[in-house]
Amino acid sequence: MQDTYSMIKPEAVTAGKVGAILGQMETNGFRIEKVRSLTMDRKTAEKFYDVHKERPFFGELVEYMTSGPVVGIHLRRDEAVSRMRELVGATNPAEATCGTIRFLHGTSLQENAVHASDSEANAQRELSIIFG
Repeated sequence: MQDTYSMIKPEAVTAGKVGAILGQMETNGFRIEKVRSLTMDRKTAEKFYDVHKERPFFGELVEYMTSGPVVGIHLRRDEAVSRMRELVGATNPAEATCGTIRFLHGTSLQENAVHASDSEANAQRELSIIFG
């Protein structure tokens, strides 16, 4: 069994998509270990997205991720990281495969409903930031 991290983004929380997204994760074989609802402060968002700090969109990303509540989710299953990446779909919802979370719930490149860890190392890092 492998751990991974996913986060439901502000626009999906505000739109009432949390239950549907969690249900989709469970239906696809993920065991939900922990869930935490929070509104990230600037310091936490900057730490979480540190890998993007040199990118031109970093400031806008931090503003967006601190704009409302998010739901952090610790998940577990075999091949959790790769399976979650498949389930969430392409970053751009317009390019996401039919049935993926971003296809169903994303509205734009930034407002794409969910974050998913891209490696086991990043999953552990992100879990420690959100869950301690």
